[in-house]
Amino acid sequence: MTSVKDFRIAIVGGGMCGLACAVGLSLRGIHADVYEAASEFGQVGAGVGLGLNALKALYEIGILEPVLQKADTKKPTLRSFTFVSGYGEHELIYDYAKYSGQFGLGIYRPAFLEALLPLLIPDRLHLNKKCTQVKFMGTRAYGLVFEDGTQTETDLVLGADGIKSAIRAYITGDSPNLVFSNTVAYRGLVSHESLLKAGLKTRVNSMPVCWMGKNKHLITFPMQGTEMINVVMFSSNYSKSMGSQKEGPWVETVPRTGVKSLYDDMGNDVKIIMDHINSASKWHIHSVSPTLSSYVSGKVVLVGDSAHGMQPHLGAGVGQGFEDVYVLCRLLSHPKTNLSNLDLVLQIYDQLRPRRANMVLEASARAGRIFDSFGKPACGPEWAAAMVAGIWDPVWHHDLKKEVDEALRNLEKDPGFSYNKSHL
Repeated sequence: MTSVKDFRIAIVGGGMCGLACAVGLSLRGIHADVYEAASEFGQVGAGVGLGLNALKALYEIGILEPVLQKADTKKPTLRSFTFVSGYGEHELIYDYAKYSGQFGLGIYRPAFLEALLPLLIPDRLHLNKKCTQVKFMGTRAYGLVFEDGTQTETDLVLGADGIKSAIRAYITGDSPNLVFSNTVAYRGLVSHESLLKAGLKTRVNSMPVCWMGKNKHLITFPMQGTEMINVVMFSSNYSKSMGSQKEGPWVETVPRTGVKSLYDDMGNDVKIIMDHINSASKWHIHSVSPTLSSYVSGKVVLVGDSAHGMQPHLGAGVGQGFEDVYVLCRLLSHPKTNLSNLDLVLQIYDQLRPRRANMVLEASARAGRIFDSFGKPACGPEWAAAMVAGIWDPVWHHDLKKEVDEALRNLEKDPGFSYNKSHL
């Protein structure tokens, strides 16, 4: 199928942002090739929570309805989140649902991809294609080099290849701009019934709960349609600054005993949860750092975690990726956008996205520090309630559409945008 544009697009990475971008462009008559390193599209992956800003982006991209059909619920639900003390009797600190009145959505990564794959042309999807390098060919085209020894050419590269992005190196040069955050997350599942039988008092089967602590915190949330509770236990070392990437695997399986000892000083409900986790996976949380002042070099563009991979404490990373995708879909599908003015168009993306996404990246790290400060001097319940109140507001309440509309109006006034060399 012929694209309505005079430039070729290669999307490196077939994850949530990569496929969202491919479908969003396809709906606008722009067909991109997607290169995915794996042998199949994401059959494994964690659940993600999508806030109001992410849902708005999906709607504007044009893919909210198919995503809803595969979501935990078939429509957005009230975003509820309860903060409690991780110690003693687990007193209530703050009930976010009571004050936010905002809606969101939960979905698992494989389900999200399953919703989008049927909307793409199969011949445009390329598996077992791990990109290792981007080369400028000197003729306005770019070469992608793959691990299997093959290469391809394109006019525009959209790097959606995740936190370990190979495309990022084209932007940053020798610096990987990727560090270990000194935070590890232990993930496990427990049966809600077994927790109740053991005497659990805190309600965990209807909404996410953040159990705040000192240099650690837990998040529990119910898995829709099951009686299982997903548990994510964070442990952080704030005594040293963030350093280089962790060598070896970022994810490993650990025995329950190794996890339980980290939370021995917490309250009885936390101990009950620890007692009923059979095994856990240990995740070394990494983040893009220093943050990138630019997501664009020439016609190579970073999207999602490749640009702003962040700590997960606000659950906002993938939402920022969807905002990236929405902005690109608007810019690239503009009737006047063509190969001759593509550099100018991409400058608009670079003016809009780093400022916003880097703010959310830094806010996510700050949220983790807040959740991990409960019980420290002067950090009691009143302090904690004040700190978490409105913590998601800057993420959820941003009018991205208005921002893009204004940017496009200004772009249309630029003589370089209207001048189309391809018509000469």
